[in-house]
Parts: sequence; structure tokens; C-alpha cells
Amino acid sequence: MTVTELPPPSGKVALVTGASRGIGYGVAEALVARGDRVCITGRGEEALKEAVERLGADRVIGVAGKAHDEAHQALAVDRAMEAFGRVDYLINNAGTNPVFGPMADMDLNVARKVYETNVISALGFAQRTWHAWQKDNGGAIVNIASVAGIAPSPFIGAYGMSKAAMVNLTLQLAHEFAPRVRVNAIAPAVVKTKFAQALYEGREEEAAAAYPLGRLGVPEDIGGAAAFLTSGQSDWITGQTLVVDGGIFLNAGVG
Repeated sequence: MTVTELPPPSGKVALVTGASRGIGYGVAEALVARGDRVCITGRGEEALKEAVERLGADRVIGVAGKAHDEAHQALAVDRAMEAFGRVDYLINNAGTNPVFGPMADMDLNVARKVYETNVISALGFAQRTWHAWQKDNGGAIVNIASVAGIAPSPFIGAYGMSKAAMVNLTLQLAHEFAPRVRVNAIAPAVVKTKFAQALYEGREEEAAAAYPLGRLGVPEDIGGAAAFLTSGQSDWITGQTLVVDGGIFLNAGVG
């Protein structure tokens, strides 16, 4: 996608966290492709700068920082408001999963870090976009959860626990923010990103064979779902978790 191929501006603005690469970048790309202006966040300044350049610096800005840092949350929303004058859509994608192993032996401080980054940061961004724009003007929030949040996922239990909390956060915010703001979640299965690489690296064909649709997900799959949930086509949808899993849950039956 190049700047010259972009449609006219839609007049809408999105804030996408954790968007220098992977799912967040795929979401930002989908929103820019339909004409939205976008503020993206990420920890690495250089990676964020490169993402802005690829997406189009005339329609995208980047704000570097750690998602769980409240000062960063405030700065990102402030910068979006300064640059674009509004924040219609929030996509909470930033997340972490620094531990792989059984829950019985997990360092509780690691579990706290996962929860702080994956859940509390999403609430913080939602609070700030609500007060900055959405409370008076409406909009939509999309929380990127995971299938790990709705079914047991061995060895990534802390991550799954945090994503289950994000599903419930979606319900709470959908109830509180209605009717001004719709709040939904997306629960992807394994998507081919650096973040999820350990789940399929060296065995992608074997991993993909378990999916009825015959492949792992790609960021564009989640970008399309997020674009739908922030569009007028989903105006009567709120409080839902959209599972985007290539059909993997179809294998959960007996027989």
C-alpha cells in the first residue's frame, strides 16, 4: 500500500496500541487503507518510526512508550488529540507474554507484569479516550484478546488468564459506555507474528494442519475484523468477543 493508493480521509481517527509490528500493525494498516488517520504506539522508537513511514506519515503518527506506563497513556491520547482533534476508535493490542511453563511454578511477579501490561493498560487507555473524546462524541473500542482467554492453553496460562480478564473488561466497558461507545473484543488463535513465533517456528505446516481452514492466521485477518468492528456495519454490536481462529475450535468436540 502506498500513500497515492489511499482513499480520501474518512474524517475518523484511531489509536492503536502495540502497533509497530504484528497484529497491531495489521490493524493500523487496515484502518489507514479505508481512510482513517491513526496514532500508533510501541516500545521501540526506531521500529515505530519505520512503521509510521510505511503506513504514511501524512496520516499516521507514532508515540513511543510502555503500554502500562500511565504517563505514556496520557501522552499518546494527548498527541492524537493535538494532531487530529479527535479519537473515535481505540484498539487495545499491546500485550506481553514473558513466561512459558506451568502455573504451579510461576513467579507471581511475572504474572503481575502480564496482567498489568495486558489488562490494566487497556483499561487506562479506555479511560483516557473516553474522557478525551468518546464520552461526548461516541466511537468504538476493540480489545485484542485471545482464544487463550476462552479455553485452557497449556504453558501460557498467565497470558490466557489476562486475556480472559480482557474479555470481561470488554463486557464491563460495553455496559458502562453504552450507548455512546461500542466495546467489543477479538480473540485470535495463532497468528504469524514475532510475538507468537515460539508456537509455530520450525513446525508451521504441522501447526497449520490442526486448523480446518488449513493455515495459521496473519495480521491482515485481525485487521479486517477490527475494521469491521469499528465500522457502521457493526453499529448494533457491542459486548461481543469475535473469535477469529481459522476454525480451530471446531476440533473441540467429541469423536
